[in-house]
Amino acid sequence: MNNLATRTLSAAALVAAFGAPLVLAGPASASHGGSTAVVNSGHCSGGGVFKLKAKHDDARIEVEYQVDTNRAGQVWHVILKDNGKIIYAGRPRTVAPSGSFTVHRLTANRVGRDSITAWAALGSRRCGGHVTL
Repeated sequence: MNNLATRTLSAAALVAAFGAPLVLAGPASASHGGSTAVVNSGHCSGGGVFKLKAKHDDARIEVEYQVDTNRAGQVWHVILKDNGKIIYAGRPRTVAPSGSFTVHRLTANRVGRDSITAWAALGSRRCGGHVTL
């Protein structure tokens, strides 16, 4: 099986595994400052914290997803979706000194409201978040 097929199957398996939220997260809220961003953050099951942020950037949406476990070298499975469409599927690694990773993506600003979802998994640990803008 080629690398693309393996990544696609891994992404599909991760999406299937996360059909329902596995972590409790606070409500999304808008930040104040130069540009308005919608932010959702919370705790991961098994330890760690996440933050999902999205904001309008010209005709696109800038998405940032961060997971912090205070442990460098961990390789997580991550999926970001915009209105159900996968905009990122990958395996970022937490890095020193913070023991976190951050994924940045620009996606199309689709007609109507955009629903951004993020999921991350490492073994039995799960992190997830959702924002709408």
